[in-house]
Amino acid sequence: MLPHQRREKILELIREDGHAKVISLSRIFKVTEVTIRQDLERLEKEGLIKRDHGGAVLPDIDTGVKNITLQNRKNMPEKTAIARKAVSFIKNGDTIILDSGSTTTEIAKLLVDFQNITVITNALNIALILGAHPNINLVVTGGEFKAPTLSLTGQKAADFFHNLNVDKLFLATAGITLKSGLTYPSISDICVKRAMIESANEVYLVADSTKIGINSFASLGALSLITLLITDSKIPEDDEAMLKNNDIAYVLAE
Repeated sequence: MLPHQRREKILELIREDGHAKVISLSRIFKVTEVTIRQDLERLEKEGLIKRDHGGAVLPDIDTGVKNITLQNRKNMPEKTAIARKAVSFIKNGDTIILDSGSTTTEIAKLLVDFQNITVITNALNIALILGAHPNINLVVTGGEFKAPTLSLTGQKAADFFHNLNVDKLFLATAGITLKSGLTYPSISDICVKRAMIESANEVYLVADSTKIGINSFASLGALSLITLLITDSKIPEDDEAMLKNNDIAYVLAE
């Protein structure tokens, strides 16, 4: 991996988890701690991170947590359209899982008029959106708090889904490729997402088209894990052809 590629992956990890330690990054990328410190120094000079004792954090992460604001707000018109399409697959009485993320947050905002649905989520911001509505039975997992995604993660969050059986999962991902399948920057989230998938009868992947062709850090599994991909209409022709040619079920949100 070239140095600039490694720095991009380091930044991706920090943006996902909110922080990272030099010793952990050294082990993950199989380079010396001196090299990692040089990478962090470069990223700090570019204003992308802030170094602290033993590692680095995102700048202004406290503000996002205090305001219950997600760090990732890119492509929001497309994500809102995907959310509108996603709720068309939900019916009254369903039990669903909402993964953490900006697109699933948009789905949550559209659920308030549904009746007698159960929503299980690991996202604290989603819990705050839905918690005041008596027509929604809200269940929140335990786990370790992750600031940028306002979510609960790790093995305790994954264990929550053991022996659960739900109708539908609305899953988020960071990258979609034919070779690597579904990928995500945070290792701690992989076990949670796999547990969610195992609990669901149907898995709806909600991902804007910029995620297609992106290979993130950790592999979640093959595209065959999903029932349906819901993406936006800005998908490039080559990417749509890839989905068609490999019999990957998808719908486009207008």
